[in-house]
Amino acid sequence: MAVYSSGNVMLQAPAETVYNKLSNLENLRGMLDKVPADRIPEDKRQMFENIVITPDTIEVPGGPMGSLTFRVTERKSPSLIKLKGEGIPMQMSLSLHVAPKTETSSEAKVDLDIDIPMMLRPLIGGQIQKIADQFGDVLGAIPFS
Repeated sequence: MAVYSSGNVMLQAPAETVYNKLSNLENLRGMLDKVPADRIPEDKRQMFENIVITPDTIEVPGGPMGSLTFRVTERKSPSLIKLKGEGIPMQMSLSLHVAPKTETSSEAKVDLDIDIPMMLRPLIGGQIQKIADQFGDVLGAIPFS
């Protein structure tokens, strides 16, 4: 397994607030709807609007390859939410780590853990890193208040 991590993202909300909102994935829809349009690349807007969310799953349209579904497999308040990829030919998980910084802010990071053959890592590792970074960017753009 290879782990690709976003940079640390500062959030203007306490860790407990971030965890409480993100641990039930249905809360994402309202928050995602508030993300400013200029923070979403134009070529990703339609995909962004077609995300399907339930309390424990998030399904992201994947174009010709089909959709990618993430299901919550672990919750540890207020520091960890872990999701596992389903419907893909490899093992994949996404972990959101939240750490308190002050009474009103926290820091978060996204880890994308994916089982890809060693030979393919140099070919697709850069793209997977971009995906991890985009998860971090979206997380930083969510208004938690």
